[in-house]
Amino acid sequence: MTNRLTRSSSDSMIAGVCGGIAHYAGIDPTIVRVAFVAATVMGFSGLFAYIILAIVMPKDQ
Repeated sequence: MTNRLTRSSSDSMIAGVCGGIAHYAGIDPTIVRVAFVAATVMGFSGLFAYIILAIVMPKDQ
């Protein structure tokens, strides 16, 4: 089976985007969450990217 980029249903805080990215990359979800918060604080692009990913990424089974 291939490793697919999906939203996490088990490791989610809001929509599971950060948990899914962390699972796909094989890293801790906290690192991905901090990166999204930092991107949001530095500008609007982090929040915009999160919303788009929450809509586009499929939910895992």
